[in-house]
Amino acid sequence: MNKFKKLLLAAKEGLEAEVGQLQRDNLNRSQREFSGDLSGYSYHMADVGTDTFEREMELKIASEGSDRMKEIEDALKRIEDGTYGKCEVCGGDIGQKRLTAVPYALLCIQCKSEQERNS
Repeated sequence: MNKFKKLLLAAKEGLEAEVGQLQRDNLNRSQREFSGDLSGYSYHMADVGTDTFEREMELKIASEGSDRMKEIEDALKRIEDGTYGKCEVCGGDIGQKRLTAVPYALLCIQCKSEQERNS
């Protein structure tokens, strides 16, 4: 379990840094500050569209990072309560290879494959 706890903590630390940087770059700045146009002169609408698209993409990445952070925190709680590594659907063990690749996995590979087929 220590191996997986270390993996989860390292992933959490990396995500915290990445999400924090994205939030600092986007959430605390106005659209004008984000685009770098502080002159007060208007600029081309295509530039505004591009800047808006880039900002939205970065905010989406930050949101997904926050979601992943929750998954990691939940996995750390499962380690503490002794349910880590158990599939939430069938109750079987989640393989070590899968947990190494996706340490916050909730489903074994068979149940995950079935879920993806049904989606």
